Amino acid sequence: MKRSRNSRSRPDGSRDILAVGVGDRVYEATKLAAIFDMLVSLGISADAILRDVNIPLQDVHSSQARISLMQLMTISQNAIRLSAERHLPYRIGASIHVSTYGMYGYAILCCPDFRKAMDFATRYHALAAPLAAIEFAEQNGHASWTIEPNSHIADGSALHRFITEMQIGIHISLMRDIMGAAFVPSRIELTYAQPEDFALPPDHVGCAVHFGRPANQIVFQSDWLDQAAGLGNKLTYPTIVALCDELLGDLKLRVGVAGKIRAILLRDIANPPTFEATAKLLGVNDRSLRRQLRQQGFSFRGLRDELRTQVALKYLRATDLANEDIALALGFSDAANFRRAFHRWTNKAPSEIRGK
Repeated sequence: MKRSRNSRSRPDGSRDILAVGVGDRVYEATKLAAIFDMLVSLGISADAILRDVNIPLQDVHSSQARISLMQLMTISQNAIRLSAERHLPYRIGASIHVSTYGMYGYAILCCPDFRKAMDFATRYHALAAPLAAIEFAEQNGHASWTIEPNSHIADGSALHRFITEMQIGIHISLMRDIMGAAFVPSRIELTYAQPEDFALPPDHVGCAVHFGRPANQIVFQSDWLDQAAGLGNKLTYPTIVALCDELLGDLKLRVGVAGKIRAILLRDIANPPTFEATAKLLGVNDRSLRRQLRQQGFSFRGLRDELRTQVALKYLRATDLANEDIALALGFSDAANFRRAFHRWTNKAPSEIRGK
C-alpha cells in the first residue's frame, strides 16, 4: 500500500513534520478570505464575521497579511454561530480552487502525473494553512484521502465537523480542477454520527456518505490517477518545486524557536544580540537553545545570516541606498565587508541584484 502524509522527506528518507503553533501568524489569509466571502454573500456583516478574529478588514484579502490557525478556527466558529446554511462548510471548501493557492496550486497543476500531484499536495500541505492533517493512500484499485482535524479541535464537536466537511469540499474542488469536472468519489466516510446541522450535498459530491466509520475519508477509484495530466509540465515542475521549497523554508524560519529568534534579531538587525544574550531573552540555557535550533535544522549564525540576506536583497531591489548605507543598516563596518559577506551568502555581488 502506498501512503503519503502531510510531511517532508529528510535526506535519510524519514519524515519531518513541520510543527507550527496554533497562534503563529505565518500563513496567507486564503482560507480565512474564503470563509469571509461566503458569509458576506449570505448577507452577514463584516464586523460580525471578524468578531474576535483580530484581523483588520483591509488584511482579509491582502497577500502580505499573515494569520494563525487560531484565527482560522475563530472565524470558523463565527461561521457556525452566524449561519444556519446546511451545506456551508462544504460550499466554502468548494469555493477554493487551485488558483487560490498561488505557487502551491500552480505546482499541483504542473505535476507531470496525478500520483505526483497527490504526493506533492501532502508533502507541501503546510503551505496551505492546514486546519487538518491529510494522508493519501492507494490499495487494491482504490485511492483515499484521510482527513484528521487539528488536535486542538475537540473530536465530534461542531468545529471538528465544520473543518472536516470544509476540507472535503476543498479536496473535491482541487481534484476536479486537475482531473476534470467529471471527477466523483466512490464514497465519503465520516467518523461522527449523522448530524442535524451540517451536511454534504449529495447532488454535488456525487456519491454516498457513510457515518460512524473509523476515519474521515474520500475514497475514489485509482483509475482516475491513470489519466494523462493535461496541464502537467515536466520542465516547469522541478523549478516550481524548488520555489515551494523556498516557501517552506521561509515558513520554518517563522515558527518554533527559530521564529522567536528571528523576531528578536529583527528588532535591531544592525546590532543583533549574541547567542548567549538571546538565550537569556528566551529564558533558556545555551545548551537547550542550541539543541532546539538543531532539531529545527538551524544554527544561530545561519538564522542571522539568512535575515541579513533577506534585508539586503530588499534594500538592493527596492531602494537606491548606496552599499555603504546598506552595510551600516546591517551592522557592517564598511561597504567592503558587506560585499564580501553578501557574496558568501548568495554567490553574487550586490551590483548583480540592483533593480532586479
